This record gives sequence, structure tokens and C-alpha cells, in this order.
Amino acid sequence: MTREIISITIDDLSMFTKSLRNTLKQHDQLPGHAAMLGLVAKAAGYENYQHLKAAKPTAAIPTPMQNKRLARAMHIWQDGLMTRWPKQTSVQGLCLWVFWAAIPAKQDITESQVNDVLNARHSFNDHAILRRSMVEHRLLQRTVDGSVYRRIEQSPPEDAAYLIAAQRPS
Repeated sequence: MTREIISITIDDLSMFTKSLRNTLKQHDQLPGHAAMLGLVAKAAGYENYQHLKAAKPTAAIPTPMQNKRLARAMHIWQDGLMTRWPKQTSVQGLCLWVFWAAIPAKQDITESQVNDVLNARHSFNDHAILRRSMVEHRLLQRTVDGSVYRRIEQSPPEDAAYLIAAQRPS
């Protein structure tokens, strides 16, 4: 089982330790692991451990050094242009988020408008594979005849958000 790392900030360490000590005095023996997590959370000002978990700050955006898929994707992009189509499907999907971010939100657009957005952001001259892949990865939807496209609104994953920010034109 993977262990989830949850950090807390204690504003007043003295009050925290007093509260924890007083609670521990009420127990005849040391509480188990789960009970101890609850006591620490309460001493830190949370209702219980679940409240602490729900209130945890979002994790920092992974950097390419921490995420191999992101590192591979970063090598494919140079000067805001995707230079080649990646071999790995997971890296392909990650790279497509940059194109997704460049497509107008909540707007119907034509195939040629989609092609214009895609052509402006890649240099390997194959907008068709990008367009089809965006539909397959559920980043774009299109009508049956392919005449109208619309970006599917969603939140990018953390590594995709990092890649989008890194490839934003200056």
C-alpha cells in the first residue's frame, strides 16, 4: 500500500504539545497508529484525521526531474514548438494538452481553425495525427462529419499544467 504524505503547519507548537500531552494523559496506554493520527490532527486544530487530509494543500507541480514522462515531453518541445511525435502513448497524451490549451474554450470551431492552431505549435507537419489524437484522448469532440470541433473543458493534470506553462509563447 502506498503511503500518502500529508504535512501540517503548526502555528503554536507550545499549544500543540500541551493539547497532545493532555489527551495522551487520558489514555492508559499509548494509542495505536490510527488513533495517534487522530490525536495529532486534533491537537493541530482539525476535527479529525480525515479533516486534516481533506484540508491538505495541493502537492507541488512535479518538475521534469521528478517525472520521467514529463521529462520526455519537455525534450519534444523546443521554442514553443513540438518537434516530433512521441512514441509512447502516455507522452503523446501529455503533449496534446499544450494544443488543448491553445484551442479557444467553449467555442465551436471548424476543422481548418483547429488545423491552424495545431500548425502554429508543431514543426513535424502532421496536423491530422494531432487532431485525431486529441479526439481519441478526449480533449476535443467533433461532429460525425468532422465539420465542427469543440474543446472538452476539464482541468489538466499537474504535469500537463506544468508543460502548458513551460510552452506558453513569451
